Amino acid sequence: MAPFLISLPGAHAAGGSYVALGDSYASGTGTGSYIADGSSCQRSVYAYPTLIAAAKGYALNFRACSGAKISDVSSGQLSALSTSTTRVTISVGGNDAGFSDVLTECAMPAWSSDCAGAVASAQSYIRNTLPAALSTLYASIKSKAPNAKVVAVGYPRIFNGEDCNAFTWFSPDDESRLNATADLIDSTTSAAASAKGLSFVNPIGAFVGHAVCDNVEWLNGLSNPISESYHPNRAGHANGLTPLVSGPLTAQAVTVTPAVAARAAASSEALATQQRRYAASDAKIRPERFVAPDLSSARVRAAARKAGVDLGSRASIDRVDRQYAQAQGRVSPAK
Repeated sequence: MAPFLISLPGAHAAGGSYVALGDSYASGTGTGSYIADGSSCQRSVYAYPTLIAAAKGYALNFRACSGAKISDVSSGQLSALSTSTTRVTISVGGNDAGFSDVLTECAMPAWSSDCAGAVASAQSYIRNTLPAALSTLYASIKSKAPNAKVVAVGYPRIFNGEDCNAFTWFSPDDESRLNATADLIDSTTSAAASAKGLSFVNPIGAFVGHAVCDNVEWLNGLSNPISESYHPNRAGHANGLTPLVSGPLTAQAVTVTPAVAARAAASSEALATQQRRYAASDAKIRPERFVAPDLSSARVRAAARKAGVDLGSRASIDRVDRQYAQAQGRVSPAK
């Protein structure tokens, strides 16, 4: 399928062509409103690619899709690139490392989960397998879009050391391990990007003070719908990711004004029409979603019996959780 690009309302053809590649952190999962493109990609006009395109007048091909792994980008999304592509952003790797599954494990009470083991497995993948996979992907992007400015985008730290949600059981040690995993994937991505001549954007600093449970959250905690959990919200995209990514991408940081937001919102129908052309490719991507703790499962009931937990008593659930979390906290995360 040949690349097909639209210009957002108010855009000018001279702005150039922009292809947004990657996963849910680029598609806008977490912003609460998605274009009707017939996919489960959760592409949003409130995501940083659309906001940047609206501000700068770029013709956007919005290929990023919730659940995308490196193989999905390589086999489907790269078809949007060409020698006429002038700008590319790419955010990928979290799904390859199984981060949604790790979050799901760590959200359970400590007496029924192995957060440290799940984190260690993800970190092993990031250290041993991800670098080569990213290197191959980045080389393909440069080959298919040799004239483009390419920016790889990392992941923010999700947690601030507390869990303010009544239906998850992240301990401070769990959150520290998970934040360290974000640091690791960012440093790994940065090294791979630099080796292939890509720019890299690290969102960690920008999101300090805006994690889950902070006073002003740029990241969702446990949410309804569940797919939006632990993803940047509208403020995270507008105030965090957009100015951060647009700097190296366009040589000037974008401020999301009401006019920019309005132009992005007005692009919804045109974007939906464009992205429907990729429906067959998008349908191959399996959503990677956080799953809320289910204390009624057979696994949890068995763990509760073994730990001496009364599942009919929240006090018992929490008391034993604290005991197990403290014991597990004495074991350092894998390095």
